[in-house]
Amino acid sequence: MKLRDFIRVSRGLAPADLVLRNVRLIDVLSGEILRTDVAVFAGRVAGLGEYGGQEIINLEGRYLCPGFIDSHIHIESTMLTPPEFARAVISMGTTSVIIDPHEIANVLGEAGINYMLESSRGLPVTVYVMLPSCVPTTCLETSGAELDSSALAPFIDKERVLGIAEMMNYPAVLDSDPEVLAKIALAGGRPVDGHAPGLSGKDLAAYIGAGIGSDHECVSAAEAGEKLRLGMHILVREGSTAKNLAELVTIVNPENSRHFSLATDDRHPKDLLAEGHVNYLVRLAISRGAPPVTAIQMATLNTAAHYGLANVGAVAPGYRADMVVLDDLERVSVSSVYKGGRLVAEGGLALPFEAPRPGSVIHKTVNIDAGSLDDLSVPAAAGRLKVIGIIPDQIITEKLVVKARCENGLVVSDPERDILKMAVIERHHASGNVGLGFVHGVGLKQGALASSVAHDSHNIIAIGVNDDDIRLAVMELGRLGGGGAVAAGGEVLASLPLPVAGLMSDRSAADVAAAAGRVTAAAAGLGCGLADPLITMSFLALPVIPKLKLTDKGLVDVDEFALVDLFE
Repeated sequence: MKLRDFIRVSRGLAPADLVLRNVRLIDVLSGEILRTDVAVFAGRVAGLGEYGGQEIINLEGRYLCPGFIDSHIHIESTMLTPPEFARAVISMGTTSVIIDPHEIANVLGEAGINYMLESSRGLPVTVYVMLPSCVPTTCLETSGAELDSSALAPFIDKERVLGIAEMMNYPAVLDSDPEVLAKIALAGGRPVDGHAPGLSGKDLAAYIGAGIGSDHECVSAAEAGEKLRLGMHILVREGSTAKNLAELVTIVNPENSRHFSLATDDRHPKDLLAEGHVNYLVRLAISRGAPPVTAIQMATLNTAAHYGLANVGAVAPGYRADMVVLDDLERVSVSSVYKGGRLVAEGGLALPFEAPRPGSVIHKTVNIDAGSLDDLSVPAAAGRLKVIGIIPDQIITEKLVVKARCENGLVVSDPERDILKMAVIERHHASGNVGLGFVHGVGLKQGALASSVAHDSHNIIAIGVNDDDIRLAVMELGRLGGGGAVAAGGEVLASLPLPVAGLMSDRSAADVAAAAGRVTAAAAGLGCGLADPLITMSFLALPVIPKLKLTDKGLVDVDEFALVDLFE
């Protein structure tokens, strides 16, 4: 674009490429809703008001707002590759996302980051990247790769890389671990995201003072309020498992609203298709009392400002013409979507686009030592059994202590009390590591579930009533190259193939949602009461989220940040 030509169009001396007439503009800069026209030239907004244009579209009083931005998401958790993710969400008004590729990085290291950058180039959804700070997340698990500050350094100045992603290992920050501090320093003033559930007081002050500027782990208004007062930008999360928006939106007010953004973090394809993406979060915020303009600011301008996205997040002169046409502000019904002034979605469907072809598609990443599955027994011992307690709609867990059910000197599953054996099997190096424990809240009466999606190291996680079905479900994942599986009575009942790094499918969102639905239905038929067992399971191996978790190295007490015995 020649600046001289842009100035002529903005002054009304030359025709715009596109003029959207008769819109009700959600002006996120002024907080107003304006009756106006919007002119676009060379992919940028040229001006508001009366303009001539080569293409003129009368929107007949519909609302127009900036394209929605997801402030924090792991695309891998949608189980879709970046092109298929973009195809699913562009029609929902999402024009930009800020991703943390630490799921695939924990499997493949630098190759995983490169894959996400290459496969997201030129999509109708701009994919910005925060470099994963915790690969591995902790020393309490085995990941497929390790990324220190020197490994991240070559990426920091790449196009679309914004900063350093969620610093989950907050104990290492507080202990001034040299390597962790080196990663913060690598940001060089760019944003550094936080991940500090429950952190408070002087420790929180030190964490923020180290240069960490946001947090998406707040579960209560009090927690968000403290972090806000100490200078954090609050990413209000509403994902498929962790649902915090209804609680956190209660503290948003006109004085502080610019310090809040909306984030999905982890979103399942079924929920994408049934509810939506960021448009759903905006709708939910409005239904919970947020003024519509404020809710849209949280999904657009606030995020762009926090992450330093110049000329993104508003409909104003010079801003990139990423725009969403809405039929109403109650349901946030998306009519059409423009990316850089070009129509990219209409009537709930993405217009065709050419997907990039990355240098390599990542397959064959599930490497299991089959011999490690021969003996999954847990010897009985003195004392009471520590059990991971699932909390519905949260990724934090309870620490339960119960009397173990024992048979022939071994602790076994007790489906009558909903206490089931759980195994985490290392799948990157075929090391033979297997962590064994027990979990409450799954509900299986028979059979077993297994998945290769297990945050953040993504070893295989399996839960079952008996060892034989656990083995069968795990071996099915080896055959598929990753995914999810349900087995019972020596038979695989349903499966979801995820051959791309054991995390993603190369199929459409509808295909993935259908396969995941079959897994959920098969699990429900065996007694599982979880609305989405695969995504709930995926957080049970995450040793930075309180209170108990299980990794391939054993049971982790997150409050103690240590491996602990199964028996108290």
